[in-house]
Amino acid sequence: MTHNDALPFQPDAAGSGARLRRSAASRQSEVMQMLVQQGVVSVPELAAKLAVSEMTIRRDLMEMEQKGSVCRTHGGAVLPQSGTAVAIDQVEPSFESRLLQNHEAKLRIAAAAAELGKKFRTLALDVGSTTFLAARYLSQCSHLKIFTNSIRVAHDIAPAKAEIYLAGGRMRPDEMSTGGSAALHQFSSLWFDITFIGVSGLTAEGIYDYAFEDAELKRLYLNRSSLKVVLCDASKFQRMSLVHLATLAQFDILITEQGPPPVLSAMLEAANIDVIIAPALPKGA
Repeated sequence: MTHNDALPFQPDAAGSGARLRRSAASRQSEVMQMLVQQGVVSVPELAAKLAVSEMTIRRDLMEMEQKGSVCRTHGGAVLPQSGTAVAIDQVEPSFESRLLQNHEAKLRIAAAAAELGKKFRTLALDVGSTTFLAARYLSQCSHLKIFTNSIRVAHDIAPAKAEIYLAGGRMRPDEMSTGGSAALHQFSSLWFDITFIGVSGLTAEGIYDYAFEDAELKRLYLNRSSLKVVLCDASKFQRMSLVHLATLAQFDILITEQGPPPVLSAMLEAANIDVIIAPALPKGA
C-alpha cells in the first residue's frame, strides 16, 4: 500500500486537486457496510453512491474477492458463505478445564489486555478464564480501581496494589461469580473507563456466553463503560452458546491471538471494531 492509498480521501488528478475522491480502503469499507446492511450490492449502485466510475468499483470488488471479503456476482457482489459452520456449545465446561484449554493463547490475550487496561483508572472485569488471567497482570497497577463480580479474581490477586471492588449477590459455585439484582444494583450507578468481557463464542451475529446468570452483569459492563473490549481466543470463532450477549456494534475492540476467518473479519471491519492480535509472550514468561 502506498502512502496515498492509506489516506481516506485523495485529490482527483483530473480536477487538479479541486475535487477529492475516496481512497480504495475507504471505498471498500463502505462497500462492506452496505453488504452487511443489504446482503447484496450492484456495481451501478456502488458507483453512484461512492461517486466513482463502474470500472473503479469492479477493481475494488476484484481486490475484495481476492482477500475473501466478498463474492462477485454478475453485476455486483454478495457476502461469501462462511467456510466454517457455526457450532453450538450446549454444555459449559468447568472453569478449571477452560483455564487449561488454549492456555498459551489466553495468556497472550491477557497480557495484551493488561497493556491496554493499565492506561485507565476504573476498570470493569468480567468473569471467565481469560479475564482471570488478565487480572493477574493488572493487579500490580496501584492506580487502578478494578470492579468485578468474580470472587475467584478478588481472592487470587489479594493482596493487590490495585483497589478491588467486588459485587455482592448470589454466587455461582463453579464460576465463583456473583450475580442477581443485588450485584446489578450495586454497579448500576457506576461508569467505567474500560471493560473486559469474556465470551464463549463469537460469530457475525455477535458475542455469546454459556450462563444466563452472568449475562445481565456482562451487559451492564458493556452499557456502562466508555471502552468495551472483548477477549476471545481463536477457538471460539464461529461458536455460539445459550445466551446472545450483544451484537458486533455493541463493543469496540477484540483482542485475540490470531486473525479471524475472512468472513468474520470482514464483518468486524464493517462494524468498525479494532482487532488487536496479541503478540507472542517473551521466552520464559
